Amino acid sequence: MTYILAIDQGTTSTRAILFDAGMQVAGTAQQEFTQHYPQAGWVEHDPEEIWETTVAVCREVMADLGIAASDIAGIGITNQRETTVVWDKSTGKAVHNAIVWQDRRTAAICEDLRKAGHEEMVTDRTGLLLDPYFSGTKVKWILDTVEGTRHKAEAGELLFGTVDTFLIWRLTGGASHATDATNAARTLMFDIRKGRWSRTISDLLDVPQQMLPEVKDSAADFGTTDPAILGGAIAILGVAGDQQAATIGQACFQPGMMKSTYGTGCFALLNTGDAPVVSKNRMLTTIAYQLDGRPTYALEGSIFIAGAAVQWLRDGLGIIEQASQTGELALGADPGQDVILVPAFTGLGAPYWKPECQGAVFGLTRNSGPAEFARAALQSVAYQTRDLWEAMRADWGGDTHVTLRVDGGMSASDWTMQSLSDLLGAAVDRPVMQETTALGAAWLAGMRAGIYPDQAGFAATWKLDRQFTPLMQPEARDAAYGRWQRAVQAVIGV
Repeated sequence: MTYILAIDQGTTSTRAILFDAGMQVAGTAQQEFTQHYPQAGWVEHDPEEIWETTVAVCREVMADLGIAASDIAGIGITNQRETTVVWDKSTGKAVHNAIVWQDRRTAAICEDLRKAGHEEMVTDRTGLLLDPYFSGTKVKWILDTVEGTRHKAEAGELLFGTVDTFLIWRLTGGASHATDATNAARTLMFDIRKGRWSRTISDLLDVPQQMLPEVKDSAADFGTTDPAILGGAIAILGVAGDQQAATIGQACFQPGMMKSTYGTGCFALLNTGDAPVVSKNRMLTTIAYQLDGRPTYALEGSIFIAGAAVQWLRDGLGIIEQASQTGELALGADPGQDVILVPAFTGLGAPYWKPECQGAVFGLTRNSGPAEFARAALQSVAYQTRDLWEAMRADWGGDTHVTLRVDGGMSASDWTMQSLSDLLGAAVDRPVMQETTALGAAWLAGMRAGIYPDQAGFAATWKLDRQFTPLMQPEARDAAYGRWQRAVQAVIGV
């Protein structure tokens, strides 16, 4: 049993990665799945399609390598967080499409709760803000909207879970209804200090507690797969939400270490150790990971649109055919133009938390073209990261770190990472291992299975691919960031 199977269930695709005993990628399989947009601001996935793609990619990567279930010591799962599934306990079928983390339909519910004075209590217990981003109000919406669901939920016939929980339940043939602390911490219903579901908040949201899964450590026994699914029983031994899994994969185990992942969105986590830090700058306080019953906390900043801005260039405007073209285009942009894109396509995340905002482009001239749009899209990621950087430094106090560790698809773009270093005025470290999210989930499972090293041993394996250092002068950096801040304020003021 010398392999670990990592399931990386993301926002736009599902992947299965087999890691060998040396924590190297032995094989991978991936399938995209359908994005559903029922109306403006709504984003859904079909849970059956998520399940089908999960099984398909696991079987594919095992077949490609000729690996049997008996060769796999354990499964690690990492998942898109906050995406909400409610399903029937007897049939296993979802009562509604999964409501995706990007979805904004519960903005009015959040505003009503805020006006009623509940946000301070919710933030104190969960570390989160009253925002449609999180799962709790999505569950409430389903129970309030889908006919018959509230009665079934109160009768104990329905189950709730984020995607990890839904996959665990399906993989174990309904034997395990569980999640880990990192995913529970994103539901808006979990008390991150007491380490248990908050009845006060679940009652406030009218979510029956019998719907909620058991919360375990990130490395724990989550059950064993039904042998019929993957050709044999395999233990599920590690689970973490995607951003926490990337934090683990980047070996950010020491307080003050920070990672930023650039995928559909951008998510930065700063390890704050064994005590939660209360943000004064509208950052989130969350759980980075939990091992041996002890949570390690983090400050998190969430940017809703990062790589999605590049997808917009490709799919919305038709400026590019593939994402890899943007760096070369940006390099050829007119230095005399200063086009700024505020990509508030699904509202603004941290530190603004303005779900009602819409995107805008500033500084257009008659000569603005594809190159300037490409540069503006890539720079918007760097500008938004600086928003998080400034807020986290203020919350944490002092000099939080010397460098930032980066991963995700956009981190492969040298132009983007250099721009990020320039606008932060700090070094940016890109590791050799780019599969940090899957690696984090794999390490949790492999460590639990006894075939991977402990934290210190794992951290020692982290290797640098390239470090980007600032080339921009401080005055130019501050002037550019000032223009960004004015553009954001203009969007907020509309």
